[in-house]
Amino acid sequence: MKTGLERFLDDPALHAPLQGRRVALLAHPASVTRGLAHSLDALAALPDLQLTAAFGPQHGLRGDKQDNMVESPDYTDPRLGIPVFSLYGDVRRPTEAMLDSFDVLLVDLQDLGCRIYTFITTLRYVLEAAARTGKAVWVLDRPNPAGRPVEGLTLHPGWESFVGAGPMPMRHGMTMGELGHWFIAHLGLRLEYRVIPMEGWRPDAAPGFGWPPERTWVNPSPNAANLSMARAYAGTVMLEGTTLSEGRGTTRPLELFGAPGLDTGRLLAGMRALAPEWLRGCVLRACWFEPTFHKHAGQLCAGMQIHVEDPAHYDHAAFRPWRLQALAFKALRAQAPSYPLWRDVAYEYEHGRLAIDLINGSPLLREWVDDPAAAPADLDALARADESAWIEERRPFLLY
Repeated sequence: MKTGLERFLDDPALHAPLQGRRVALLAHPASVTRGLAHSLDALAALPDLQLTAAFGPQHGLRGDKQDNMVESPDYTDPRLGIPVFSLYGDVRRPTEAMLDSFDVLLVDLQDLGCRIYTFITTLRYVLEAAARTGKAVWVLDRPNPAGRPVEGLTLHPGWESFVGAGPMPMRHGMTMGELGHWFIAHLGLRLEYRVIPMEGWRPDAAPGFGWPPERTWVNPSPNAANLSMARAYAGTVMLEGTTLSEGRGTTRPLELFGAPGLDTGRLLAGMRALAPEWLRGCVLRACWFEPTFHKHAGQLCAGMQIHVEDPAHYDHAAFRPWRLQALAFKALRAQAPSYPLWRDVAYEYEHGRLAIDLINGSPLLREWVDDPAAAPADLDALARADESAWIEERRPFLLY
């Protein structure tokens, strides 16, 4: 399998159209070649490419910030002498001065296949800016490690945010290059847009189901430590809107959840009683952990780890992480109606709306959890309608 970056580097015909044009790169720590060279360094080595600027999304171009809502500054690359602009600092969208530094922006970002992952929002913002100013955007495509499955509720109008790029379900099942085509159509943009597609990507092939097993995993963000996290993320990311720990401050963030005093045996029994089919495709293991920072730091938490690594246990088609995590919330609410589950803090600089609602793109998930009369079938019916609609909407934009 070759990524778009590798094809671009290996084939002079692919970068020949850029001769005489100023080129910028938008990348992050996982923007690497098969040999693990960073794309900025690899592109700078091309003698016929005029690299004039670089951009970093959330967590930085090289990976300098651990947590959410920690901004990165602009700086000058010490070796190349070009400006490196932060799109998660003073601004989220490129300014006119930033746009003046290039003619063509190459986007080389490893996504996780989840609507809330902010790299797709950054893609939308640079597409909108390029359309407004006559700049070109080329995406060097990469795998979606979560594969093609679609899951979750669609973001409702008015709920767009930095963690909600547009009306798609939580798990969108597309690559960055494909999403670029969808954004352009959805937003009615006009610009020079090109995708350098991957070669040999097979999203339905075992055992990776989206992630080629021969490829080295490099964290695209600090807490995206492995493929297991990427598979679980469309569900575990909702923990960021709760008082439960998502495992930040441990070595397995966003693969587990828990809190001090949680009765995990009772919780798991409640989940099985409510919707046993939502537990398929993985193994839940009761565990204990003590976060060194973030929620419940220094406190012993009882919780569960979601295991999706063993092919004997993992069923890619059956595993539904969004439903699994929603079920945990529902079972906890049923057992402890007054449990302070929802976290009321500013989330990605949004005030006045609960984080769990921003994450889900509407209040529907929270309202379902909090309604004692609402059954799993009710949420399933809402989600299935959204999922079916998205599968049809995305169809014309699929490249693989």
